[in-house]
Amino acid sequence: MKSTDVVRALAALAQESRLDAFRLLVRAGPDGMAAGKIAEELEVAAATMSFHLKELSNAGLIQQRREGRSIIYSLNVEAMQSLLAFLVEDCCQGQPQLCEPAFALIKCCDSPGKKSTRKKTGRTRH
Repeated sequence: MKSTDVVRALAALAQESRLDAFRLLVRAGPDGMAAGKIAEELEVAAATMSFHLKELSNAGLIQQRREGRSIIYSLNVEAMQSLLAFLVEDCCQGQPQLCEPAFALIKCCDSPGKKSTRKKTGRTRH
């Protein structure tokens, strides 16, 4: 990933509603979610959420597809992996033990049958 792409992706994520939408789509998995459902889940006006989703899409972080009358947004997994790889590319300087504590904090996959401990914020954003 080029540094200009990284800057564009980070700029897109540097807004609370967009960051929340991105994280919601991470949790939604490959099936994604309809734009209206994303707006509803995050308690953001549909027109405002449409703007935010366009910004994430323009940054290459998410993708969209049409299913009937709905637009379904999903995570661009390859772009997310490239962004993360770019950010941590030189973290260890050849010493993996330096990065292990940070990677241990990443809880991307719960064990089968384990319920997520994340709570809904209930905040209203515009």
